[in-house]
Amino acid sequence: MNFQSAHPCIVSTAIASGRLFRMSLMLLLVGIVPLTVVSVKAEDTDPVAEETDRLSGTVRLADLIEYAYAHNPAIVQAREAWRATVENHRVATAYPEPQLMVTWYPEPIETRLGPQDWNARISQNIPFPGKLSKAGELVEADARMARLRLDMAVKQTVLSVRESFHELVYIRQARRITDHNTALLDQIRKITETAHADSRATLTDVVKAQSQRGQLQYDALLLQELEQTEVTRLNGLLNRPPETAIGDLQTVALKPLTTDLDVIYQLVESNQEEILVAQVGVDKGDTKVALARIQNRPDFKVGLFYAGIGEPDVARPPENAGRDAIGIQAGISVPLWFGANKSRVNKAMAEKSAARAEKEVKINMVRTRVRTLYFKTLNAQRIMALYQEDLVPQAARSIELAEVWYREGESSFTDFIETQSVWYNFQLALARARADYGINLARLERLAGKELTGETDTETLSDGKEQP
Repeated sequence: MNFQSAHPCIVSTAIASGRLFRMSLMLLLVGIVPLTVVSVKAEDTDPVAEETDRLSGTVRLADLIEYAYAHNPAIVQAREAWRATVENHRVATAYPEPQLMVTWYPEPIETRLGPQDWNARISQNIPFPGKLSKAGELVEADARMARLRLDMAVKQTVLSVRESFHELVYIRQARRITDHNTALLDQIRKITETAHADSRATLTDVVKAQSQRGQLQYDALLLQELEQTEVTRLNGLLNRPPETAIGDLQTVALKPLTTDLDVIYQLVESNQEEILVAQVGVDKGDTKVALARIQNRPDFKVGLFYAGIGEPDVARPPENAGRDAIGIQAGISVPLWFGANKSRVNKAMAEKSAARAEKEVKINMVRTRVRTLYFKTLNAQRIMALYQEDLVPQAARSIELAEVWYREGESSFTDFIETQSVWYNFQLALARARADYGINLARLERLAGKELTGETDTETLSDGKEQP
């Protein structure tokens, strides 16, 4: 795309945007997910095949984000929309096309100097000084909006990938937990059947073990369907076929939220694209008012007239007979309809007021979303710490103790199976809390525009490993 003849402001924006866009993406990736250096081989390889192979092995969150950035159609659409807006600057600031009019007379008009066979005129409209520059400022505002929407599309895609990543990690962890508990329950069921044969367990105990295993089989089937659904969603973000496999996910360490709510409010108002777009709308409203006032002023028109004169058919032609006529034209529009001119200004002022109100609406809505997400993130953080540090270890010790007591005849089988069920549910709750924390933190960081965990000496909340 050639930006050299565009407006200087748009030119500088367009030239720098490529570097800024790539830099902003890399900063976003560095701030949110860990990046590692990928070695590139010198021999010729298929880039698409390489990317597909990279997502079939151990997959990092950064790999998914980079792939989505390169292939997601929403980003491509927003990028091309921005480029189209930039190109529109030269259209909006150009003079109207000159007009050429040629008239030919089947029956020449007789004049004193001879018959007029044809004439031609060319004219150019010249807008009042300031009209084109204000129109260019409107396009510049549209370009800033389109650039912000491009940033919005990129960040929204990154957020969607992070959400899907955490959800898929949870589902796969839940499947592993279910399989582990199924194996444990099979051992319990064998103990129960043996005890029933020795008259140390009732038929009800055997039925409980079998029904519990049936529930685990249903959970495993449900989680398998959920995993494929989430894989399809993630492939949609990556612009891949829906059934394409995604390899093992490298779990991201979850750091605690360390940024105060007031600071997050300030970050959101400074970085949130919806608010920034609304502010550009306010600035655009000022330009619309100025342009409406200038539009009430007259435009100018200049032109050149040429008439072809033939030789007169008279006995004594004048001395300058047959000489072609040349004329210079000038005109001006008359802004006579004062009511329409006033309404044009009033309309622009109303749109400016609406833009200011829209900005306030966006700020209030975003603040509400921030407060809700802040609560959800902190709550998930507390639940995660509760299960990981207290409930799950206690449940693991309880099931070991319940098995010993059951074998020694100091407790019933019902206590044993209920203890195993509690341990299973606590493991699922911990995995769900991890996913909820990662998802809500991603949403909160999307609004704030930066990482909110910061540098901290506190241990990470989770290393992504299952409890024994």
